[in-house]
Amino acid sequence: MLHPQARALLDLMVERAVPPTHTLTPQEARAAYRDRRGFTQPDPPPVASSEDLLAEGPHGPIALRLVRPLGTPATGAALPVLVYFHGGGWVIGDLDTHDTLCRQLANAAGCAVLAVDYRMGPEHRFPCAVDDCLAATRWCRAHADRLGLDASRMAVGGDSAGGNLAAVVAIAARDSGDLPLRFQLLIYPATDMRRLAPSHTTNGQGYLLTRDTIDWFHDHYIDDPAHDADWRASPLLCERLVDLPEALVITAGYDPLRDEGLMYSQRLSEAGVRCHHVCFERQIHGFITMGKVIDEADAAVALAAAMVARALHTRAG
Repeated sequence: MLHPQARALLDLMVERAVPPTHTLTPQEARAAYRDRRGFTQPDPPPVASSEDLLAEGPHGPIALRLVRPLGTPATGAALPVLVYFHGGGWVIGDLDTHDTLCRQLANAAGCAVLAVDYRMGPEHRFPCAVDDCLAATRWCRAHADRLGLDASRMAVGGDSAGGNLAAVVAIAARDSGDLPLRFQLLIYPATDMRRLAPSHTTNGQGYLLTRDTIDWFHDHYIDDPAHDADWRASPLLCERLVDLPEALVITAGYDPLRDEGLMYSQRLSEAGVRCHHVCFERQIHGFITMGKVIDEADAAVALAAAMVARALHTRAG
């Protein structure tokens, strides 16, 4: 059954006539996403430091934000790092919409978090987001010493569209052979642009993220239907998933993306990748950032941080 707190949130949005994302322009949707975060997100927790940076990328500079966990000394051992890609359907979201979550993960996992403000559609369509995320991860490794980071203890992660991008970066990093990653954190990831999984039908209306909005996101990101079959858009369709870093896949029971997250988890496990799948059965898409109104967000953050910490703070091999 749907969690009462999730039900209350959905009912309140109906009562206040919050317009669905797919009825807005991309600019209006971005502003609405930023403005609503104060209602559902906890206050940003204090951290040791937060620094905005720029990385070089194939399409121009990429904005980044490096957060160091509370209690980190000014000097000392280099920190492990989670490179994080925000959600928002490859159209909305930015460094600010996910700042609280990145701070929470940094403090709870005891690692640095480097958030990536990748280019989005419709201004920059597929594969620009992939290019930016891969370039930012490479930049992090190349500049790790200067940033006080440990290049041998890197992970990637993201939620929704960001989970898609994290999965894709993990595959690309494996294929390149020169970008070793320890872990991938995939929070209700989109893994199949074809949108064929049963949960797209069973959960396609009434649970915040709707089929109409998913199509709106897709069409602003993908401009050629043939790209749906490209593994850089649909990592579930990648033929070879062996030798990827350990993964945690978090899904939500009332999410249209639930089944494709489960299917990706299964394929990783079948390929011999150590993969853990946890479904928060009573939750909706996007819940992990909603700790101000949904208590189970705290459990999801704690789980994600614990798994990241275990992967990044243990000795390799």
